Amino acid sequence: MLFGMKWRGHGSRRGFTLIETGATILVMSLLGMTVAPTLHKARSMSQGASSASNLHTIGQGAAVYGFFNQGRLFSYSWRAGETYLMPDGRVKTESTDESAAGRQNQEILTRRSGRIEGIAKIRNFDIRMPHKRGVHLVLLDYLNEPLGSSRFIDPSDANQLSWAQNPLEYLQEGNSLPYGNGDPGPGYDSNTTWWLSFMVQRWTFASSYLNMPDSWQSDFPNERYFPTANTPYWFTGGSGADIRTGRFIDEVAYPSQKVWMGEEFDREQAGSPYFAYNHAQVEKLMYDGSVNNWASGFANASVVPEYGLQPWNQAYVPLETFPIPLGGLGDESLINQRFRWTYKGLGGVDYGPLGAPSEPRRFHPE
Repeated sequence: MLFGMKWRGHGSRRGFTLIETGATILVMSLLGMTVAPTLHKARSMSQGASSASNLHTIGQGAAVYGFFNQGRLFSYSWRAGETYLMPDGRVKTESTDESAAGRQNQEILTRRSGRIEGIAKIRNFDIRMPHKRGVHLVLLDYLNEPLGSSRFIDPSDANQLSWAQNPLEYLQEGNSLPYGNGDPGPGYDSNTTWWLSFMVQRWTFASSYLNMPDSWQSDFPNERYFPTANTPYWFTGGSGADIRTGRFIDEVAYPSQKVWMGEEFDREQAGSPYFAYNHAQVEKLMYDGSVNNWASGFANASVVPEYGLQPWNQAYVPLETFPIPLGGLGDESLINQRFRWTYKGLGGVDYGPLGAPSEPRRFHPE
């Protein structure tokens, strides 16, 4: 009897067989495959909610700016022919409104960063328009937010969050910044000004959210900047465009149906699709202060009157380090630019029945 009890006790401590071990691993793997998508979805939803919260707060700040600036939408306000004092004591007078805006951009960054001289000094933004990717700095400065504030960064934009925390990374060999190491090769936007120092050093101050061009320039038929065909990042025209002080909020005809700012990419979806893909659901701030992630495919078609009244379509060409087209580098598929170029500008509609005349408002998955 005692022998039997001892034998049973010994047997109760035996190890797993290979079959049992394999079964355990299989069960754990299946559990992991089941739980992982749920955790990823929960994380994406949380980041999407945080991004929406950012845009909501930006909208509140923009409303305060407008209240104390005669109802204007925030934008660069320095003008050609006027004299301005820079943080290093120099006095500057620019010959064009575009160069005056570039000088204002430099003044904000220099004053807020303290980088006045030496190898890391903030260089003048003299051959590119600061509005396209940097108009948020006017509001950031007005609200006294720190440079690189996460308020202006999509929580899913890991690159921008990293760049914001490393403002001098551009000086390091092998840095992770767009064009920080020169030409990235075929498939990316190849304009040579991207890798000039004044451009590379500004990525640390950039935002994940883009202002729509209607917010800082006049509507057609007034002279304005409008897109070029080979890249979504370059504009043409505009030599006589009024970009001096920003538009007025009461010029927006349908505030709840017009996009003011939005994420450039839907980073919560597989492949981080560019906002213009039909199925992209980027977070967007509307002019009435509301925030939504309505699919781009439900928006009215973009129209650029300088090219006629047909919908404006162009290929998405990425910048280095940015999400690549869904068809891979070099994908030339044309996609509609939706709310970036609204028919009738601030007097038009992005989501609703009063928009562009040439395409029905239906969502077609890519």
